[in-house]
Parts: sequence; C-alpha cells; structure tokens
Amino acid sequence: QVQFVESGGGLVQAGGSLNLSCATSGFTSSSIASIGWYRQAPGKQREWVATVTFNSETTNYADSVKGRFTIRRDNAKPNAYLQMNSLNPEDTAVYSCYLTLIGGSRFWGQGTQVTVSL
Repeated sequence: QVQFVESGGGLVQAGGSLNLSCATSGFTSSSIASIGWYRQAPGKQREWVATVTFNSETTNYADSVKGRFTIRRDNAKPNAYLQMNSLNPEDTAVYSCYLTLIGGSRFWGQGTQVTVSL
C-alpha cells in the first residue's frame, strides 16, 4: 500500500530554519527515480522547489531557494528531506512532496504548511 507522510512544517521567524520530511512506504528505493518538492503560496502558481534523484543523488534547485535549501535522500529508506535555512516570508507556502517512479508514475503527499513571519 502506497503511503506518504509529510512532516516538519510550521511557523518560524524570518532567518530561521525548518526541515521537511517525506516518508513513503509501498515503494522500494530501486523503483524510485526521484523525490522532490513543489510549493504553492496563496494566490500564486505552484512552484517547483527541489529534486533529488535516487540513483545518482543528483540534486536540483529552483533559483529562488538555491544556497538556502538542501534536499537529500535517505540511504536506507525511500524517504527524502528538505532542509530549509535562512527562511523569509516569501517562502511561506504549502509544500508538497512528490515521488516519481522509474516507469514515470508520480505520487503526491498531502502537503505541509510553512509560514515564515517577520
């Protein structure tokens, strides 16, 4: 059974940090092409944030978060983490984890709210 559990969101002051987790089950690490995050702020379009490939652990980031966010995969489980530093109010959004299988199918987490206050 496929399951996603996202956690780590919350309220933080500008300049602070949060670490998002995307814990999945029902997949094997060898079947996963990549895990990543999108975010969507109120009244704005969904924005891709970051992706990590499971085979090569290649990471890619949106320009808006490069140098502040770090994505990594779990070496033992089909999970991923997004460390977010130097947060600012423009980072306020619902962050949704997604997983892409090698065959191309994509699965989504339920999303977690991140709110950054001044």
